[in-house]
Amino acid sequence: MEELVIRDAEVVDGSGGASYRADVVVDGGRIVSIVQEAAAAGCQRPKARRELDAEGLVLAPGFIDMHAHSDLALLRDPDHSAKAAQGVTLEVIGQDGLSYAPVDDRTLAEVRRAITGWNGSGDDIDFDWRTVGEYLDRLDRGIAVNAAYLIPQGTVRALAVGWEDREATPDELDRMRRLVAEGLEQGAVGLSSGLTYTPGMYAGDAELTELCRVVASYGGYYCPHHRSYGAGALQAYEEMVALTREAGCALHLAHATMNFGVNEGRAPELLSLLDKALAEGADISLDTYPYTPGCTTLVAMLPSWASEGGPEAILARLADDGTAERIRHHMEVIGADGCHGVPIEWDTIEISGVSDPDLVDHVGRTVQQSADARGEAPWVTARRLLLQDRLGSTILQHVGHEENVRTIMRHRVHTGGSDGILQGTKPHPRAYGTFPHYLGHYVRELGVLSLEECVAHLTSRPAARLRLPDRGLVREGHRADLVLFDPRTVAAGSTFEEPRRLPTGIPYVLVDGRFVMEDGRRTDVLAGRAVRRTTR
Repeated sequence: MEELVIRDAEVVDGSGGASYRADVVVDGGRIVSIVQEAAAAGCQRPKARRELDAEGLVLAPGFIDMHAHSDLALLRDPDHSAKAAQGVTLEVIGQDGLSYAPVDDRTLAEVRRAITGWNGSGDDIDFDWRTVGEYLDRLDRGIAVNAAYLIPQGTVRALAVGWEDREATPDELDRMRRLVAEGLEQGAVGLSSGLTYTPGMYAGDAELTELCRVVASYGGYYCPHHRSYGAGALQAYEEMVALTREAGCALHLAHATMNFGVNEGRAPELLSLLDKALAEGADISLDTYPYTPGCTTLVAMLPSWASEGGPEAILARLADDGTAERIRHHMEVIGADGCHGVPIEWDTIEISGVSDPDLVDHVGRTVQQSADARGEAPWVTARRLLLQDRLGSTILQHVGHEENVRTIMRHRVHTGGSDGILQGTKPHPRAYGTFPHYLGHYVRELGVLSLEECVAHLTSRPAARLRLPDRGLVREGHRADLVLFDPRTVAAGSTFEEPRRLPTGIPYVLVDGRFVMEDGRRTDVLAGRAVRRTTR
């Protein structure tokens, strides 16, 4: 007898088609049968050792978070309710060009320092890996939800070239090609970049194209955080489209927003650019989070020249009064590339987390508010934070536009990604709320998407991008990564005031046919594993 039958569920199967009522039978981690309208037709109903009454609930494929920063959280926090409680059954990590494999001892130490604001210091982690394959093996010991990995181009460049702003030599480029190929052979699904973060930003288009050729030869995809989301956003999108067309590589645009005042109402221009490329045969997808503010680290706002050489070099420049004044002028007057070419507005920069507990009174305030409370210029406050927190401060950047958010999420190649940074006292609520916020706010309350459309955006579309033939749909033979939610009540509990509140209306989540959420509570099941690229 099979393990589980989910009885009388309203199945939204991920295809975008109409829902239907069915009994769904799960055994051995897979969906073994789907019996539609069995009760109404008087058919023999399937039996199993456990029956779950799903009356009033929607059964959908588990949600796939196409942009996650859980690289260490999956190891540090076995509970991981931040994602499991949202119905997420697969996260794509290794984002924005910086993560923890492949590395040597030196590069690992540098990367840990550089992205402390994203993932914490890692002092509580045993970094017993150096290669991509070893990191994936570490995930295979058991994690809350599944994870796929993108090779981080910035980390690869740090390993092969260093943190200097210069072209790679032919030998260094060859080494980067080999590192990317090895990571793909070991199971990575593609390559990410952070082209406003050091050292990835120092790579020119020719270098990136060569790495993308390697990615294309393995059937992977390129996922860039491109060079500007502000003053040069459309040009930056065009650059990525042209680059990947030249390389013959699939393109997935990370957190594809149109932010800052210069881009208000310009989402249709982005979509027109993408539609033209798609019509010409380009393979493009994108992800967004359903919120207006962004989230990153305070140090990411600095101009690239101030970040050359890595964390210690940055701190030395900030400590020098003359150099610090040059940084301020670049940020406040010219518009630093770290702030996407737009002069920084300190009243939009909210401190969301700090590494030094002595600085916690800044959290929840904008830099401007903290400066006003101290009777000083905002740059004085920001500089002190950067130095005292040793670059570990995270921020929310309130620069988005709601109509742009809604316009982009309607597009046919759109998928969902939380871009969830789990560090800090007041993280962005998208880390805990992205997927129920789509379903509750944008589907039920606003009607921006139908339920069937939205589920397809969050399941089958990302599974297709990841080339996972047995995920993303409720189909016989597919993996039983499933979520059951109440369409009348599903909602994000997280808010900007209380960002770690869990969602409502998602009582059951299964990973590999095992309950990781049951009756709205996290179980002790660790059914997640690394999801590896398996075909060229």
